[in-house]
Order: sequence, then C-alpha cells, then structure tokens
Amino acid sequence: MNHNTPLPPATPRPLRHLSDDGRRRVLTAAQLRSHGVSGTEATEQCRPGGPWQQLLPGVFMLHQGPPTSEERLHAVLLYAARELPEPAGVPAQPDADGPHRPTYREAMITGLAALTLYGFTSAPALSSLERIDVLVPRLRRLRSTGCAHVVRTGSLPAPEQATGVPVAPVPRALADAVADLTDAGTVRRLLTEAVRGGHCEPAAVVRELNNAKLLGRPHVVDAVDSLLAEGRAIAEDRLYRMVVEYGLPDPVWNVDLRLPGGPHLGGLDAYWPEQAVAVELDTRAPRQDEDALWSEYARKREHLERLGITVVYITPKKLRDAMEQQAAVVRTALMAAGDREPAAYVVVLPR
Repeated sequence: MNHNTPLPPATPRPLRHLSDDGRRRVLTAAQLRSHGVSGTEATEQCRPGGPWQQLLPGVFMLHQGPPTSEERLHAVLLYAARELPEPAGVPAQPDADGPHRPTYREAMITGLAALTLYGFTSAPALSSLERIDVLVPRLRRLRSTGCAHVVRTGSLPAPEQATGVPVAPVPRALADAVADLTDAGTVRRLLTEAVRGGHCEPAAVVRELNNAKLLGRPHVVDAVDSLLAEGRAIAEDRLYRMVVEYGLPDPVWNVDLRLPGGPHLGGLDAYWPEQAVAVELDTRAPRQDEDALWSEYARKREHLERLGITVVYITPKKLRDAMEQQAAVVRTALMAAGDREPAAYVVVLPR
C-alpha cells in the first residue's frame, strides 16, 4: 500500500448527500465547516454562476434559484439561533424519527409568518411576506437584514411547534404582528380568528397587547373591544352547553339581583334561586384598570356571600379546557346548599 497516496477531499461538493432534505439544503458556515467546507470555499461556491447562494450573513443555500418558503424560514432561524456546531467530521445521521432536523436555540418565528404557520386564513401566504419576524432574547447581538426581521424580548416564551418549525405562542405572535399593522380591518380579523378558531383566550391576547404597549392605538382598541365581545359570546355558549351536557338543573340566565326596595347587587350569568348559587364568567381583560376591576368583582362577591349566596367564578379558559371539572364545582355548590343557612331574599330581574 502506498502511504503517500493523497487523501480524497474531505467533502464532495456540492454536498449532494444533503440535497434531498429541504431544510438541510440551507446550512450555516459552522455547519459547512463540519463537512469540511471552509469559509473561503463556501464564498467561492456563491460566486456569480456558482452552485450556491448566501441568503443571510453566515447562511448558505446549496442550490441556485429562488428559495422556497420553507428554506427562507430555516435560513432566518439559522441566522438568529445560538448555534451548536455539529462535531467536526461527523455528518448528520438520520434518526428513528426520520431525517436529521436542526435545533434552533433561543430563536422562534413570530408575527404574521407564525400566524400563517398556525393556519390563520386571515394571515398572508409565506411567499408574499417580504420579511419574516424572528423572536430572540433582548441581549442577543443581531441586526435585521435581508428577509430576517429581528424582534427582541426580555423574556423568551417556550416555543410551540407548527409544521415542524418553532413558533411563538399565538398571543405573542399576534402582538408582534399587530405592532406593524395599521389597517383596523386586518387587526380585527386576526384577533377574531385567534379566539373563534380556539387558538387562545381573549385575556391572553389583551395581556400581550398591553405588554407591547399597543392598547393606546385607536384601531387596536376597537379590535380588542370586538375581540372581548366575541370571547364573551363564546364563553356564554360554553356555559349553556356545560349545564345541558352535564345534567345540571336549569338556572335563570343573565339576571340582575337587587335587595327588595334596595340597591342593585350586580349582574350574573346564571343563578339558581332555590339553592342561592350564582355563576359569573370572569372575562376581565388584563388592561391598565385590572386592579380596579378586580376590586369591583371582589366587592360584589363579598356582598353576595354575606347575603348567603354562593358565587362561582369561571374563566373562559377553564370552560374550554376543563368543562367537566367546572360542572363538578357548580354541582358541589348546588348540593351543599341544603347545609347552609337560608339566603336573604333577593329580587331577580332579567339583565
């Protein structure tokens, strides 16, 4: 054997063994180095007429022609993520779940692109987006460039997965989208679809909009008012369904209580007069006046309970996610009525 025979080059270019996996056709400079391709060689491959393209700083696409929407997404994530380079000389191997998938640390898609990945019909197609929003920690030293628009946050949320891509939770993605939208109709459609489509509860959306200081914009406030009305209607419908599906006795719906000849005690979503049990939907939205509103809730509850009326507060989220458990809470309150002192007499009026 001739020990002087030169070794073959470390990497057969243009890395054809990766070209079958769309995500692996987009690689960082560090990933290319792990396959034996130096920075100089990568740049050479991107010369005019060459086989590759540089999509973003340090991110290369291993073919010519326009990138697909998926390739743009992964290019943006690769650009923004904290990179853990693959071990030198160890090419990516398929695993039990299929081809190798990159891991993106401290980066996730947000804004309109994320909403599109969640399947929002009111969000534009990925191919029509000139830029893709990517959420990263505030202290990362990154700049927006090309199709990558960097959005910073002091507290990075846990990402969801949509079509195999890490995306910000819907409320955060909505807030990041709304921050750049000036059309009231578009904002209203996006917020309404989030609630009507079961993606999240109104309170979570309003909390993110409030954190982003967007509730001072008139077109956002108008959309939020529509959102809260939509959310309350959905919650009321679920409350009706809970009573029917879990065999609770029929209450009187949407009533006001008053003391005979006395003051107004407050409105209730459902009331069982014989058992003196009330249900109120807690549809408070976290805005600037949240403390004052909660104090009002607490005062009403305290007043009613002094009169011997049991008040059960149910949030829309609990109605959506744990309806059976909420029905059990109401049933327990109704069954316990016989063990309590009789409640004060109150006048029940339609609301």
